[in-house]
Amino acid sequence: MNKWILIFAAVVLVSGCAKARSLFGPAPAVDRNPLAANEFLGDSARGSASKVPPPPRVDPQAPDQFRVRFRTTKGDFVAEVNREWSPRGVDRFHQMVSAGYFQDIAIFRAVPGFMFQFGIHGSPEVNDDWGNATIDDDRPAGVSNVPGTLCFAKTGRPNSRSTQMFVNLGNNGALDRDGFTPFGKVIEGMEVVRQINTEYGENPKGEDIQGRFKREGNKFIMKRFPRLDIIRSVELLNQAAVR
Repeated sequence: MNKWILIFAAVVLVSGCAKARSLFGPAPAVDRNPLAANEFLGDSARGSASKVPPPPRVDPQAPDQFRVRFRTTKGDFVAEVNREWSPRGVDRFHQMVSAGYFQDIAIFRAVPGFMFQFGIHGSPEVNDDWGNATIDDDRPAGVSNVPGTLCFAKTGRPNSRSTQMFVNLGNNGALDRDGFTPFGKVIEGMEVVRQINTEYGENPKGEDIQGRFKREGNKFIMKRFPRLDIIRSVELLNQAAVR
């Protein structure tokens, strides 16, 4: 395997023995979402402008370590974020959370035993602001893409991370050598992580799912994949809040 394509295109990962999978761009057990899209998606589902501010020219430095709660249509999970693992990635993630970016964010790609991917905003206007605000790569800190770790996705080009990220569902250590630096790990609620709907698996080949999603927002993605799961919000937690 000598070619990886992620996020805006497609990434190829060898998992286990010699089984290749693509990671970003464009499997299945039916995991029906009990909530119809319009029951829980607000203005972003209708494609209206969001109040999320544009990103700053330079992300403010984040705390060395902090925790966040992801609220999803399958329940909540908590992740601990470590700046030492991926400083620029953590600064960007902290800025996204602080700006209120994570409002009804679709988990538009989820592959069993591999990962689930999210980060495209439901508002095309917000995608215009944030999608091109890339950050530089971080040097690997010796942290592997093991189950439950969070990592920014990127294209095959250097310094191409922006808003898309994934949670590893399997042992994806093969991604380490290609510069995918985890920035946090799920510490509570892995049972929720494992329940995220993988019905749709990989995005269909020959169909520009990500391009249309960015241009048309949640209105498109919920019509195309009506039972996918949603990240309703991500909130910063005090350490005492999770004890």
